[in-house]
Amino acid sequence: MPRTEDILSTLRMVKQENLDVRTVTMGINLYHCIDRNLEQLCSNIYDRITRSAEQLQPTCETVSTRYGIPIVNKRLAVTPIQRIGDGFQLEELVAIAHTLDKAAAAVGVDLIGGYSALVHGGQTQGAINLIESLPEVLSTTNRVCASVNVGTTKAGINMDMIRLLGRKIIEIANATADRQGFGAAKLVVFANAPEDNPFMAGAFHGSAGADTVIHIGVSGPGVVKRGLERFLEAVPGCSLDEIAAEIKGTAFRVTRVGELIGREVAARLGVKFGIVDLSLAPTPKIGDSIGEILQLIGLKHVGVPGSTAALAMLNDAVKKGGVFASSAVGGLSGAFVPVMEDASLASAAKEGYLTVEKLEAMTAVCSVGLDMVPVPGDIDPDTLAALMADEIAIGVFNNKTTATRIVPIPGRKAGEHVSFGGLFGESVIMPVPGNACSDLFVNRGGHIPAPIQSLRN
Repeated sequence: MPRTEDILSTLRMVKQENLDVRTVTMGINLYHCIDRNLEQLCSNIYDRITRSAEQLQPTCETVSTRYGIPIVNKRLAVTPIQRIGDGFQLEELVAIAHTLDKAAAAVGVDLIGGYSALVHGGQTQGAINLIESLPEVLSTTNRVCASVNVGTTKAGINMDMIRLLGRKIIEIANATADRQGFGAAKLVVFANAPEDNPFMAGAFHGSAGADTVIHIGVSGPGVVKRGLERFLEAVPGCSLDEIAAEIKGTAFRVTRVGELIGREVAARLGVKFGIVDLSLAPTPKIGDSIGEILQLIGLKHVGVPGSTAALAMLNDAVKKGGVFASSAVGGLSGAFVPVMEDASLASAAKEGYLTVEKLEAMTAVCSVGLDMVPVPGDIDPDTLAALMADEIAIGVFNNKTTATRIVPIPGRKAGEHVSFGGLFGESVIMPVPGNACSDLFVNRGGHIPAPIQSLRN
């Protein structure tokens, strides 16, 4: 029987502190759908998705109503399309992407991930075709999200594909210039991509998972912030280890709520429960910010000296609290720093405290990377590729997941303002020093070898 104080704590988290289940993501295995006839393949994919997910939306609404906990997004993640569509030409892959979009619309979900390729060890012609198709796919579909894994700690970094992606991301942005380059916000470039990540744009269904699985993404920056405010009011002279312990306790409670919701949805749908991802993924809403938590810890502005250390402590405390609360913690659990989606980070970027270089340093100790970073539309493609390579190297050489979601804003320059609205937020466009200075390095191509620690395993 839940204790009275636990019930009251959960109610407070929901009503006052912006606690929500950010996403219920259903992973769907599409290997059953493979067929060399394109029309039959698309028919198989549509039928498989719509049959598997037809009750996802109403079930989430029922569970949300029962517990009084908002479920913000319902999403799907499918087997990486590179593996389903290998052997098809570029225009045929575009048809597959439109099938995904149509199926996602039919079942009423917000987004579908898995238009993805895994090229860390090398690339098939199918993977190249998929990457080449990204500008058309991401500019002509509404719900499809894409990802490409270009590096792992065991395989090293595929610089040929990073170079190609530098060009394709600019093409995607230009193809969606009427939406300020928004198409690029639907593509994540990974190192060490997790196969059980419920968050977009990087979600796909892993090959080791069940045929159908439910993953939960819980986000609680507002909960952590308010809990920390109460603690600091009660113990104003507390030490950093005491702050870390308070964050860990809050993360524990948030994770328990997420697992409760996830297991209930999975049970009602009759599918396997996968993982709960406790990621402090902020929203543009004031009070739901990673930056505000870092300021509570003691920083006047995000990006000043001490920011990396404070973020490391926050990320570690969140992970420890989650692991203690559940045996099913996975995905990207930890703290996210998406510039456009966090009002405090966006403000720090505008005021000049948070630069691309400092943000890159902070990503060495958080759970993602250069996320939702708007850059000038005239950024050189090789500079963009080199910026991605720097972030991927942090992941590969530190044996952690990192990623980039960098958004060139067509026709706009550093210092100008861009807004995508909703959860995607707004920010000043961040300058990238050294534009057009990395072309020789990037165009050497090839592979950056795996770090020595991976060779000992």
